[in-house]
Amino acid sequence: MHKDSPSYTSLSEVHGSVPVDSKMSFKRKLLAFLGPAYMVSVGYMDPGNWATDIAGGSRFGYSLIWVLLMSNLMALLLQSLSARLGIVRGRDLAQASREMFPGFVNYFLYVLAEVAIAACDLAEVLGMAIGLYLLFDIPLIWGVVICALDTFILLFLLNHGIRKMEVFIISLVATIGLAFVAQMVFAKPDMGDVMGGFIPSAMNETALYIAIGIIGATVMPHNLYLHSALVQTRKIERTDKEIGRAIKFNILDSTIALNAAFFVNAAILILAASTFYQAGMYDVADIMDAHKLLAPLVGNDLAPTLFAIALLCAGQSSTVTGTLAGQIVMEGYLNLRIAPWIRRLITRLIAIVPAVLTIRYFGESATGDLLILSQVILSLQLGFAVIPLIHFVSDRSKMGKFAISAKTKFAAWICAIIIVGLNVRMVFGQLHDWMQASDSLWLRLLVLPFCIFAGLMLLYITFSPFVKKFREKDLTLPHGSFMEMEVKEKTKSKRIAITLDFGSMDQVALQSAIDQGGKNASYILLHITESAGALWLGSDARDLESRRDQETLDQYAAFMADQGYTCETRLGFGNPRKSIPQLVNEAEADLLVMGAHGHKALMDFILGSTVDAVRHRIKIPVLVVTKNQNKE
Repeated sequence: MHKDSPSYTSLSEVHGSVPVDSKMSFKRKLLAFLGPAYMVSVGYMDPGNWATDIAGGSRFGYSLIWVLLMSNLMALLLQSLSARLGIVRGRDLAQASREMFPGFVNYFLYVLAEVAIAACDLAEVLGMAIGLYLLFDIPLIWGVVICALDTFILLFLLNHGIRKMEVFIISLVATIGLAFVAQMVFAKPDMGDVMGGFIPSAMNETALYIAIGIIGATVMPHNLYLHSALVQTRKIERTDKEIGRAIKFNILDSTIALNAAFFVNAAILILAASTFYQAGMYDVADIMDAHKLLAPLVGNDLAPTLFAIALLCAGQSSTVTGTLAGQIVMEGYLNLRIAPWIRRLITRLIAIVPAVLTIRYFGESATGDLLILSQVILSLQLGFAVIPLIHFVSDRSKMGKFAISAKTKFAAWICAIIIVGLNVRMVFGQLHDWMQASDSLWLRLLVLPFCIFAGLMLLYITFSPFVKKFREKDLTLPHGSFMEMEVKEKTKSKRIAITLDFGSMDQVALQSAIDQGGKNASYILLHITESAGALWLGSDARDLESRRDQETLDQYAAFMADQGYTCETRLGFGNPRKSIPQLVNEAEADLLVMGAHGHKALMDFILGSTVDAVRHRIKIPVLVVTKNQNKE
């Protein structure tokens, strides 16, 4: 039995949604593990990638294909490390950071993670808006506004389960792939020149800027958070043998999915090189210009239509990763959970505002530069996600025998050095140019101090683990833990369901229930896990929070049993407004006791109101209790 993880994972506990039997054939095991990397891979072919790939292909021909290949290999290594962290420790990257680093570091890392997600979402917004313009001639500024509505389309799909969402995503990815297969046939690139692009070559400042954008568009920081959470949905036994198998199959899953993403990115760059670069059009960095010029250069009117359809699919599919990653980093770093649609809308508005302002004040032609800038911003965040990840998976005291080998560690640090080194070079070059061109006060008082502070923080998270071991903090989840309480018997018998939130209201709820039923009643203790995984996967989720919630629920049941009461436990997943009525009906309860949390109107709007929604979905009495009840 694997004993590296904390006590709540020391048992051979099934904590996934997809059954994986040790007697399964290789094919069935592979199919069982396939999935997480495909959800992650859509972020590797979003519109931001298109902008950098088109810019690279049109300006430098095939010469930057090796950058794409290097980025893909780096992504494959880092995503496999992210999956390893989630499988072995039952932690996503944000949770692991909150456990290990001091608070001020985590707040800084959280802000950077949110900036990265906003930058990614900016690329998705612009990409979908451009796709709508190319297909339906909708002005860009209106297309950007329309993109806010995809928040509700996404949530509608999620309500129908993760499997339907996966089918939706895979169908979009397949459409993108088929569109570019057709366009490659139309373009007829010279394969000898294409192969020559895999040989590394020197880069000037412009090529370096685009190369950094390609790296940022390919190795996306928020995907490292996402992957470490998604792999926990697979059902594996907590034994060394099964954990090892899970790691191997997830590496295979990542290899297949990310190679598909590499094909799409390479196809875009090759298409730009074989059309625009060969025609001497070296400044085609804008997606709309690329669409306009495809038909005359390729000699086929279908090519631009396929291009636009693929762009729209890329923007829509990649919006999923930003949504879930946003929930994961907010819960992991801040221990804060808000309603999913509010979370999604906030992320989208952060992306829409700069897009609207850019179009309004600089014109539609500036969107190409904004897309490339968003990918450079993503690249600048990478070091702050990659370096902690390497530390976590290298720590033998936490990872046990599954800590990465010396060779893997060396390769991972080489990736980190390349990423950080390229970014440092670009930042120094940009600061030097700004200082030469301007003597503005804001540059010296804001930009320069921030760059220095960010550099010091990067040095801290890089070298601090080498000189001292962080003492792991207890990971506080959005719900609390078991609390001692007093309960008094007053009345008689019913089959009573009680919702528990693992907080101060639980004692009031339990006391009120016992007042109604006494020791002759049967009590059903209910709790709903609302983690990012549970909200997306429903009953399929078996992540860190759901496992700890079940343990805490069992503690409550043991306490009640010690007091002489008959009780059972039921754990639900996802939206409590739906899960509580379902559990109550399944338990055939006669009465439901719920604690009122006293949220005001604003908090009910942000966190969601549960009591009223539950009352409308069940046919038994509901007793709503407050903190002032049962006081003698």
